[in-house]
Amino acid sequence: MIRSEGLRLLDAFATRAGVRYGKTRNFDWGPNRRNNVSRLSPYIRHRLVLEQEVLEATLQHHMPEDASKFIQEVFWRAYFKGWLEHRPTVWADYCSGVRKLMDSLGKDSALGERFSDAVNGRTGIECFDDWANELVETGYLHNHARMWFASIWIYTLELPWELGADFFYRHLLDGDPASNTCSWRWVCGLHTKGKTYLARASNIARYTDNRFNPEGQLATRALPLRETREHLLRDLPPPGKLSGNGPLALLVTEEDCCPESLTGPGRLSEIVGITLTSRRSPLPVAQPVIDFARAAVSDALDRASDAFECPATCIDPGNDMENVIQWAKDRGVKEIATAYAAVGPVADVLSEIEVRLAEHDVRLIQLRRSYDEACWPHATRGYFKLRQHIPGILRQLRVRAQVA
Repeated sequence: MIRSEGLRLLDAFATRAGVRYGKTRNFDWGPNRRNNVSRLSPYIRHRLVLEQEVLEATLQHHMPEDASKFIQEVFWRAYFKGWLEHRPTVWADYCSGVRKLMDSLGKDSALGERFSDAVNGRTGIECFDDWANELVETGYLHNHARMWFASIWIYTLELPWELGADFFYRHLLDGDPASNTCSWRWVCGLHTKGKTYLARASNIARYTDNRFNPEGQLATRALPLRETREHLLRDLPPPGKLSGNGPLALLVTEEDCCPESLTGPGRLSEIVGITLTSRRSPLPVAQPVIDFARAAVSDALDRASDAFECPATCIDPGNDMENVIQWAKDRGVKEIATAYAAVGPVADVLSEIEVRLAEHDVRLIQLRRSYDEACWPHATRGYFKLRQHIPGILRQLRVRAQVA
């Protein structure tokens, strides 16, 4: 079971999430030596392992101050999700930008060739080419390598950042619409306006243990990019509430694969799962990414079926969602509960489904987890605003250190 794999990784890493992690986490020693990081990101991203479970396991072995670097990394994901939830137009503009650039690739032969060289590891910059190949082959890159890669993509290769973000999103097992989009925007000076990230050869050499040293190959200036639209802050949408009237079903998506711990479903008549990984991009999404998401949803359905003692099935949503609508009509359900999907392709599809279901007098209710409820209100500006609230959030969630 894929959740069990994630829990085993968490159990193995939790003892190493303290001071040692803080000192070594920035080193990319290569794909065969990852013992300085948790490797939990694909499981956390799909909520096969919940953030609260990660925090609780960490604080069973470490005091908060000793594990502060790892705890902060866990909260970075919540920050980006909350930040994008407050500014959904950022996601809409990114999607629009990707579609326009995809059209340009076929018309601009020079851009198309440079793009092809980058994603196929043919730029002549050894570190960049190795990272491009590692991403495609493994579905993973070290976080520091992701920053270097994005910087080289934008400032050295002078490629559009949206195409780089799309390349990551199509190949990362932990590809997350908020973390991925906002991280690329941060590198190019859009997330924190005017603040860019410039990859330096000396930094790469140091933190790869001299595996790479692209001296003289990298851009030496990183001028911030600009955008014309001002992305206005919106209030968070209210979480859904079940009425308890009529037959109730549960919908599982790849955004949250721990349905058995989702509060609120009550007595269920049936459970259904859908995967929407192909909606990440106009280009084909990597097969390992699709396979991981499918396995995550399948595992979630098995656990939910046992927990709620009702049948579970996975269906193909179809291009127009008609299969989902027909399934609801055939089952005669009046309400469908699902875990709240933060801004991204799954949320976009759920919005379509909600409208279509309402036409048949069926309500789709998105239930938001207490972790998101605690974190997202503090994600309106920079990360520091959320970071200073971490102790209070841990108390609110009743996550306390178990060590003396």
